[in-house]
Amino acid sequence: MITILEDTINGILMGSIYGLMALGLTVIFGVLKVINFAHGSLLMVGMYVAYWAVQLTGLHPYLALILVVPVMYLFGYYLQDIVIKPIYKAEKQVREPITVIIVTTGVWYILDNLSLLVFTPQYRSLPDNPLRGKMIEIGSMLISVPKLWGAVTAVLTAAAIYWFLQKTRMGRAIRATSLDREAASLMGIRQYSIYNITFGIGTAAAGVAGVTIVPFFNVFPTVGVLFDIKCFIIVVLGGLGSIGGAILGGIIIGIIESVGPQFMAATWTEAIVYGLFLIFLFVRPSGLFGVKYDW
Repeated sequence: MITILEDTINGILMGSIYGLMALGLTVIFGVLKVINFAHGSLLMVGMYVAYWAVQLTGLHPYLALILVVPVMYLFGYYLQDIVIKPIYKAEKQVREPITVIIVTTGVWYILDNLSLLVFTPQYRSLPDNPLRGKMIEIGSMLISVPKLWGAVTAVLTAAAIYWFLQKTRMGRAIRATSLDREAASLMGIRQYSIYNITFGIGTAAAGVAGVTIVPFFNVFPTVGVLFDIKCFIIVVLGGLGSIGGAILGGIIIGIIESVGPQFMAATWTEAIVYGLFLIFLFVRPSGLFGVKYDW
């Protein structure tokens, strides 16, 4: 029983980090109405930025956020402005331009191969990592400290983005654009600027996720592929465009992956995750908190 409780707690912590990984994906979809297939690669870029920020400055892994967040925000902002915005301008009458999906897939391959060229296939980890292997003992249970900090960061990031979208003037402009970009434009909101800002926020969220996993996970050029599909599953479970749904969806996946191996082979837990994904697609495609007829 203690083992199951320990696995459940660690599953919730890791699941919260999964939710943080998917948070940027769901924010971008909520406004741009397209799936960003380069999201895993943006997560990989965030991990490299976090790794080199710690290596070159000697900062604590989590203090690297002060460098990673603005760098990743600007990277996402200009990626949207230079690469994706021309497609929206060329296809103004299309609600969800399929071309954007194709372009983000191209960005995925370019980023992965460019990082492979620059950084080589070498696996990297922080050599002087103060969080490595640290555990909290609660009775006979062991709770991972890096995952605990990651879960706290995930919840705080989700709360900050939710507050920003609900309480600020820019956040209201973003929500207005997500509901009806034509009407928002008539009200004086510059929709392409909103797209740039939203993509920057989503990319910055991926950077925060990168910071949270660098203390206990290796960095390498194709690391984003390991989490990319998982992020899509989480977004579908939680609801496309739902911030709270992303965190909850991640926790569901984390618990299944952590507790499942106690009762079955680990490979079966993956089958359960994908089976749950298919069930939601057929029974409730809007997810737990998604709007049924959003567009």
